Amino acid sequence: MPMASSDKQTGKNRAFRQSLGHAVDGLKALYRYERNFRKHLVVGSLAVLAGLILQLTVNEWLWLTLAIFLVLIAETLNTIVEAVVDLVVGQTYHDLAKRAKDVAAGGVLLAALFAVIVGCLVMAPALMRWF
Repeated sequence: MPMASSDKQTGKNRAFRQSLGHAVDGLKALYRYERNFRKHLVVGSLAVLAGLILQLTVNEWLWLTLAIFLVLIAETLNTIVEAVVDLVVGQTYHDLAKRAKDVAAGGVLLAALFAVIVGCLVMAPALMRWF
């Protein structure tokens, strides 16, 4: 029986299609509300464009896509932590809330540093093949 538009789902998903719909809604929310997620998508897209121009090998593509997706996943987890912390503490300051948010942001920074290292290790040899 379909839910009325005013009903909110509180139970488990009943079908894969329903789960997939919620996942797509989550990605739309990330894109719409999270500026840093959009920035990471732009930088990742530029890396893919550079990879196409430089004609990366399959192994290089594997490393590059791993790095890109790791950053996007880290940003997703950071968004989750921020939302849950804000839900719990609201506008109240709490040292543990700050620590949770800072650690989540640090995870994004680590993923971004990994991506920069991978980008340098993958792109430098590809650039050398051009010369």
